[in-house]
Amino acid sequence: MGIREEVYYEGGPHIGDLIIGILIGLTIVGIPLAVGAIVRALWLRYRITDRRISVTGGWMGRDRTDIIYSEVVKIASVPRGVGLWGDMVLTLRDGSRLELRALPKFRELESYISQQVSARNPKFADAEKK
Repeated sequence: MGIREEVYYEGGPHIGDLIIGILIGLTIVGIPLAVGAIVRALWLRYRITDRRISVTGGWMGRDRTDIIYSEVVKIASVPRGVGLWGDMVLTLRDGSRLELRALPKFRELESYISQQVSARNPKFADAEKK
């Protein structure tokens, strides 16, 4: 018997990240970028719920990071792939950062995460108004 969570998004990075990475990998210089895109496509998974954000990644998907919304103090995002996907960085209360790479629908996800953080962290809501 666990706590119920409503899943907003669950999945991996955008397929465009893999396609662009492989195309860049056709050059000698781009091989490391292609390997990174392939590893992300195989083992990186995001799960964004109404209670927390979980990122599973690393070699063979063995690393898992969970954060709750009250720990987030800043959200920054950058569009990639002509705006079809994007990268997001969540800065936590202790100064550490969680990087979410190649998120599909990143604008919707950023809006959802901002709403969840504002509801749980009044300092974040005050900083957004300034």
